[in-house]
Order: sequence, then C-alpha cells, then structure tokens
Amino acid sequence: MIVLPLAPKYSLGPLLVAITAILIYLFEPLSTQWLVYDRYALQGWETWRLLSANLVHTNGYHLLLNLAGLGLLWLLHAEHYRIIRFLKVFAWCSLATSMAIYIGSPELIWYAGLSGALHGVFVWGACMDIAAGVRSGWLLIAGVAAKIGYEQLYGSSASVASLIQANVAVDAHLYGAVSGGILFFAMYGIQRKKPSRQ
Repeated sequence: MIVLPLAPKYSLGPLLVAITAILIYLFEPLSTQWLVYDRYALQGWETWRLLSANLVHTNGYHLLLNLAGLGLLWLLHAEHYRIIRFLKVFAWCSLATSMAIYIGSPELIWYAGLSGALHGVFVWGACMDIAAGVRSGWLLIAGVAAKIGYEQLYGSSASVASLIQANVAVDAHLYGAVSGGILFFAMYGIQRKKPSRQ
C-alpha cells in the first residue's frame, strides 16, 4: 500500500508554490506584463522578475505540465521537505536560474515557467537521497544528466514547444540543475561545520 506524504510539513511548501502559480495564471495577461523574465526590463532594474518569472506560464498546458512536475518531485522527495526549507530551496533555484540566464544566455530575452527551478529542486532532492543512503538517488542524477545533455546537444521537443506555444529554454534546465547541486553542497558544508551537541 502506497502512503502519500500528505502531512503539512511535507506538502504545504509545494502546495504554496502550486497555488501561487495558479493565481498568477488567472491574472494573465497582466501577470506576463509585470512578472515574466524580460532581459530589457531587468536592465531597467525590475529585479523582482528574477524570482517571479519562474511562476508565470505561457498557457494552461505549460502550467499543467509544470504542476505535474512539481507533484512528481513531491512524491519522490517529500521526506526531505519542510515548509520553510522547501520554499528556500525553490527560491534559490529560481533566482539562480534567472541570474544564470542573464549572465550566461544573453540571447534569451524572455523566459517563463517552473521548469528551471524544478530541475534544481530535483537535483537537490536526489543529492539528499544519496546523502541518506538511498541508492536510487544516483539513478535520478544520471537520468537528469542524460536529459540535460540530450537537450544541450539536440534541443527540446518540438511537440512540447508547440504545446506550450514557446521555445523550451533548455539552458534554464541546465542552470537550474547546477544550482540545485550547488545548493546541496553549500547546505551540506554548513551542516558539517556546525559543532555537534554532546
């Protein structure tokens, strides 16, 4: 029998992200105008877009795909989540993805969606699995590395791009995954430096 991790400490963080993304979608097209990643707007110091862009979606299919991904992460790694911890990890991966796009992909003028941040949360969760002795974490890391490598070499699926009515920002997936790994090692290093309580 499968027991879903429905306890609030496991589910409330992802649920808050999902509700926020849904509410933002309900206020389209105003949401896109004010919240999407727009390189030129960022150059005008509209820096909130570095975070908010990750919660905006191009259409309902885009939103549903990303909410399904968020739900999958919750099923895979909910035991590592606590409300504040999950929100911090999500916020870091969102900001790091957007900042990396700005620095490393100047040709990408416009970006929206949870997928970059979700790749980061995925990698963070897989690393947490590995640290906890769960061997499947290595398979998850190998799988996401293969996916990202394929995207970098051959681009994204044309059918997904057609469905979401936008090009899939494959660089965001790479940057998100790297940010999740960096965050894990930063948290792991800080935790090891804390003095143990006798």
